[in-house]
Amino acid sequence: MNRVLRRVELADRIVQLDVEAPRIAKKRRPGQFVIVRVVEGGERIPLTIAGADPEEGSITLVVQVVGKTTTLLSHLSPGDSILDLAGPLGRPTHIERCGTVAVVAGGIGVAPLYPIAKALAEVGNSLVGVLGARTRALVVWEDRLASVCDELVVTTDDGTYGRAGRVTDALAEIASRRRLDLVVAIGPPVMMKAVSELTRPMQIPTVVSLNPIMVDGTGMCGGCRVLVGGQNRFVCVEGPEFDGHQVDFDNLIARLNAYKEYEQESLRSLAEGHRFAEGSCRLSEEVRRAGS
Repeated sequence: MNRVLRRVELADRIVQLDVEAPRIAKKRRPGQFVIVRVVEGGERIPLTIAGADPEEGSITLVVQVVGKTTTLLSHLSPGDSILDLAGPLGRPTHIERCGTVAVVAGGIGVAPLYPIAKALAEVGNSLVGVLGARTRALVVWEDRLASVCDELVVTTDDGTYGRAGRVTDALAEIASRRRLDLVVAIGPPVMMKAVSELTRPMQIPTVVSLNPIMVDGTGMCGGCRVLVGGQNRFVCVEGPEFDGHQVDFDNLIARLNAYKEYEQESLRSLAEGHRFAEGSCRLSEEVRRAGS
């Protein structure tokens, strides 16, 4: 059991949880993740470790509600417990001084990107950041990313905050006036594909962090396989980071979409199974009971 220490609602359907995990907090490095199981019989999902406090013995997870397990996680309160938390898993980010690095985040991709950006800045790189979201209300952790960047550009699809447009628009403008030695992009697969296609003709090395479906996190199930350079790679043990110019994003997106119908059915069943006759929701009560 891993106890929830703090809960912060960052935006609609986006929650930050600080969770007690002393051994993980001591060993984790930027880019690594954990496999989470909220309740007995529940599914296992990967979540990137967005931060750690070794002295307190805690790690930070940022959760966006998209399905049953993330819904259960989002309803946890301080004092509740997560049943299983395995990690740190995956290969840590390779951190070295290489010059000017563009760090590009789409949506809550800023959470896993921040510790990587912080580590890159600490070894002497000059960082320029791009943070994108659909709308102003979904811009999170802007202050954290800004604290490690020499320059930060915020974009929103609808123009309600920062620059109107996509992260690729801002990145193209930055690349036109600054030499970029490396690009690190984390966000939705479509966004990472667009960044990689932008930087390919510029011959800028581009690293992306993949988050496919995972089950055990040890490479045994094969559920997280992706095509990189025409070969099957297992994200949980060989990733999560790969050369963006080598990733077959269309294959990744197709695999992620294959289970959408099942995910939605599971979410509907969760909602229907946790209502009183008068229609109020008792989901939080059930989560706490299962985690106690």
